[in-house]
Amino acid sequence: MSSQAISPSERGQLGTATVDFKVVIPARYASNRFPGKPLEDICGKPMLQHVWERGCESGAAEVLIATDDDRIAEVAKGFGADVEMTSSSHESGSDRIAEVTTKRGWDDDAIVVNLQGDEPLTPSQLLTQVATDLDLHRDADMTTLCAKIDNYEDLDDPNIVKVVHDNRGYALYFSRASIPYIRDRDPEEPPRYALRHIGIYGYRAEFLKRYTSMSMGRLEEIECLEQLRALRHGAKIFVAHAVASPGPGVDVPEDLERVSKLLAV
Repeated sequence: MSSQAISPSERGQLGTATVDFKVVIPARYASNRFPGKPLEDICGKPMLQHVWERGCESGAAEVLIATDDDRIAEVAKGFGADVEMTSSSHESGSDRIAEVTTKRGWDDDAIVVNLQGDEPLTPSQLLTQVATDLDLHRDADMTTLCAKIDNYEDLDDPNIVKVVHDNRGYALYFSRASIPYIRDRDPEEPPRYALRHIGIYGYRAEFLKRYTSMSMGRLEEIECLEQLRALRHGAKIFVAHAVASPGPGVDVPEDLERVSKLLAV
């Protein structure tokens, strides 16, 4: 994957989007597991810049970074990003993005894609995919993505979120636990029906405004998964299989070396 900077004026030439959408990248400095993560250097650039470039490559009408930290804002403006300062009290990236939709005055039907700030290897076509899925599935409140899990190490890893969905593709549950639980494991065979959740979301601005008024439940608190709030309140989340294979994200400092090697290719 190229690490060459992509300017906002070039993004329409590179993207393949036929649906109008916006990309917001929530980024915060204070992380329990990895403080300052968005500004960590990867191949000579802050990680956040790599993520922003993936957004710019998607063909989105707007790409901006939402943060509550002046250090992140300064660095982001330095590499040319549009930045929206937000409250430091938000519980999740979706809450932060909801504030952006209000401040920017986006129409209720505007499609907004949440690209997490620690996913520098995200293929840009996945952003287009969740936006297009939302446009096609009018009964969905949110869209997101998944990919097959092919080994038990990943299935049991709490840093890899799992998802199960119904036969129409709508989410039943997300968990850090190994779901579905495979009672009769064969270590020589890959897990059956196990899906990794890819944390990219598409929503309409109107739903984001409703999301902020939803109360947080115990499941969201104990799993630390913001999408469980939406399910708790009856929202429908359409889960599609990703059209491209996403690379690993950066959860802890040990992930930086692996991601750096992949970006350098």
